[in-house]
Amino acid sequence: MIEIEPECFETMVAEALDGLPDEFGSLMSNVAVVVEHGPGRPGLLGLYQGIPLTRRTTHYAGVLPDRITIYRQAICRICATEGDVVEQVRRTVIHEVGHYFGIGDAKLRELGW
Repeated sequence: MIEIEPECFETMVAEALDGLPDEFGSLMSNVAVVVEHGPGRPGLLGLYQGIPLTRRTTHYAGVLPDRITIYRQAICRICATEGDVVEQVRRTVIHEVGHYFGIGDAKLRELGW
């Protein structure tokens, strides 16, 4: 386990988001990405909550933003180095953004995320 300061971890998450291809970033709207500094939900490194793009219809209006939560302590708990944390944050962000685009866990695992 490694301890990463909250501000540093938040920067890692921001950099992972900035590293997404422009085509994906430009399609993302009405979604908030937050860092949970507490222990988070058992067994999860990240969590997507919302209505995936593939399920949005013309009735999608006036709803609260979708939410992607990245769990700092959970990620730090499974990493040995800062480099490991950077890579795991990147993988977790990509995985949760995949859910935003309607990709399920099985397909994300098949794709390596």
